[in-house]
Formats: sequence, C-alpha cells, structure tokens
Amino acid sequence: MSRKPCRLAALGHVSALGRVRGEVWERLVAGDSSRLTLDSERVPERSIWVGEVRESLPEIPAALARFACRNNQLALAALEPIAAEVTAAVARFGPARVGVVLGTSTSGVGDAEAAVAHREKTGVLAREFHYDQLEFGGLARFVAEAIGARGPAYTLSTACSSGARALASARSLVAMGVCDAVVSGAADSLCGLTTNGFAALGAISAGVTNPWSVNRDGLTLGEASALFLVTGEPGGIQLLGVGDSSEAHHMSAPDPEGRGAETAMRGALEDAGLAPEQIAYLNLHGTGTPQNDAMESAAVERVLGTELPCSSTKPLVGHTLGAAGAIEAAFCWLVLAERAGGALSVPPHVWDGARDPALAMIHLAAKGERATYSSAAYVMTNSFGFGGNNCTLILGASDSP
Repeated sequence: MSRKPCRLAALGHVSALGRVRGEVWERLVAGDSSRLTLDSERVPERSIWVGEVRESLPEIPAALARFACRNNQLALAALEPIAAEVTAAVARFGPARVGVVLGTSTSGVGDAEAAVAHREKTGVLAREFHYDQLEFGGLARFVAEAIGARGPAYTLSTACSSGARALASARSLVAMGVCDAVVSGAADSLCGLTTNGFAALGAISAGVTNPWSVNRDGLTLGEASALFLVTGEPGGIQLLGVGDSSEAHHMSAPDPEGRGAETAMRGALEDAGLAPEQIAYLNLHGTGTPQNDAMESAAVERVLGTELPCSSTKPLVGHTLGAAGAIEAAFCWLVLAERAGGALSVPPHVWDGARDPALAMIHLAAKGERATYSSAAYVMTNSFGFGGNNCTLILGASDSP
C-alpha cells in the first residue's frame, strides 16, 4: 500500500532525565531512575516519588504572557532544541501550511491551583492568572503563536494516549495535504489535582513504580514535554503505523483481557504493513498498576509473542499522563537515531526482578541489551488511557540510502 511519508524530522524533549539529548540518551539506556524526587507537598500527609523536571525552564515571552504557566514552559523547553528546524519549515512552506497538534491532560492546572489559593487568602485571583493558561486549547495556541504558524492548531486530551494521538493526527494532516509540516507532541505538568486524584484511586506506588513485579503497587507520576517536527518527506525516522481503539470498558480501569490494547497493536502493524516478528523493540505502557500490567502482558503475548525485548520507561521519568505517548515515542526515536551496526540499544526494564508468575512471560529487556535488525529497524510504543483510549505507534528507520 502506497502512503505519503511521515517523517519525524526533529525532536525536542524535557523530562526528569533532562533536556540535553546526549545526557538523556545515556541515562535512558543506563536505566537511571536516580533523578526521581520525593515530593511531600502535593498529597496531604504523604510523600510520593515523582518525575519532576529539575532543570530551569525558559521564561514565557512578554508578548505571550497570558499563556505563562509551567505546562507551557515545558513545551517551550522542548521547542527550543528544534527552533531552527521549525523556523526553516515556516519560512519554506509558509505560516498557513504549518500546523500545531499537541496533547495534554493537565494544561495549566498547577498554576490555576496557585491562583485559587491566592483568592482564598485575598479574595481575588492572582494577577498573573489568565484563563488561557488553564484552557486545553491554550497549549496549541501558545506554540502556534510562538513559532508564527497559522495552520490548524488544536490540542487533544484523551488521557494517557493524548501525546500518541496528537502524532497520529499530525500524520493525517500531512497525508491529506492540509499541512506541509506540523509541530506535534505533548506537554503535561505535575499538579495537585492529578496527584490527589490518583492517590484517591489508590493507584500511586508507596515507592517507585515497579512494573511486572509481584510486588508492584501502583504508578509514579511525572511531568514532561516532547515536540516533533512532522513533515511529509521521505527518509530519516518515519511514523509508519498507527493503531487505536476506544473500548470504553470502564471510566478508569482497562479491559482485563487487554482486547482494546490488542486491537491497537494489531491495527498499528496492519497500518505499517509489518509482521509482528519485524518489530525489534516494544516500549510498554507499563504503569506498574496491577490491572495494566496484567492486561498489557496478555495482549503483548498474543500479538508479539514472548521473545521481543520490551521495557517500561516509567520507572525513569514517571507516568507523564497526557505527555506519555509523546515522551515514549521520543525515547523510541532516540533508540532509532542511535542505531549502529545493525543493532539497537534498548532501554532496560527497571524493576526489582521479582516476576509476577500470574503475568504472561514476555521478555523484559536487561541493562545493556541490544536488539538486532536487518536493513530497516522498527519499534513500537503503547499508550493506554482512561476510558479505553488506546493508541499504538510504530516508528521505523532504514539503513538503505
């Protein structure tokens, strides 16, 4: 099947692993979870581990002050490394031919919480607060104004699949000829609303998330942003396959059989025109909750078997919710970008090694493991969200000229 190429031409990233590509890559393949921090402020009478961004973030330009919030600062930090490529794309294609499609689940909630707290004390909202910081669409509008794009600009919020679905939507805009380039990805910031919400669900780990372990007891939350420049050009790293499903099994729990997850993975393979054995590495959704790991392992075994190297990167950066699909696609992009000698260095699965015998025996990648491929390398990443919003992406790169 002939399809217009979808090149992920440039990547900017910020997470608990850092902002500098080389440092992030080293920490990723080392399985470095040391940059998680203990937070005692957000959940009353409880300390939790979080994947908070430690690096200083860029200030929002004065002309865009109405968008000034931490979530948009994360997006701006991810935009900075690809600013030259994005500027060149706007100049080359024209502002009206460049779109922005992003995902988030928190937007500027953290800053809104501070503004409301200020109102409780003083009777008025904080002077710095503006509704554009909180409104979901503000993220895409902010980035569009920051780069001077005038094409379609919108934000998706489908829980933990938001970032992956944003990339899928960007591919569609390019394939349909609506845009020649799209800045796409996601940003999500830590806030009291989500930390207390997951705490109320009993879903936050007492320690650091421990996916696939018999001792797993929940997730670790994080914040991050990853932005890609998406074009319709051949070569480089391509977004080859998208599979999604909306199982609507439960408001917050996945289908225990993993049927929605299976549909998404099979759909991505079909869309990419690939057989399961052609996938070299799978980035698991891997939240470390009892229900997710059970259903995902069963679905992976049915679709991809038990030999494929798999890992969850959430013990390194936390579950970044609406940004998870984009940040984990970014990790897959790095795996492909750093390929050498017909092999991929894959992120290790970081856990206590006490395997849950009730889970399907999929292959969890060890530190230093490399996955081999022939002339082209293909990797898959899963994102499964509340309400059964599931999305799987396949990225690929060829060594052929």
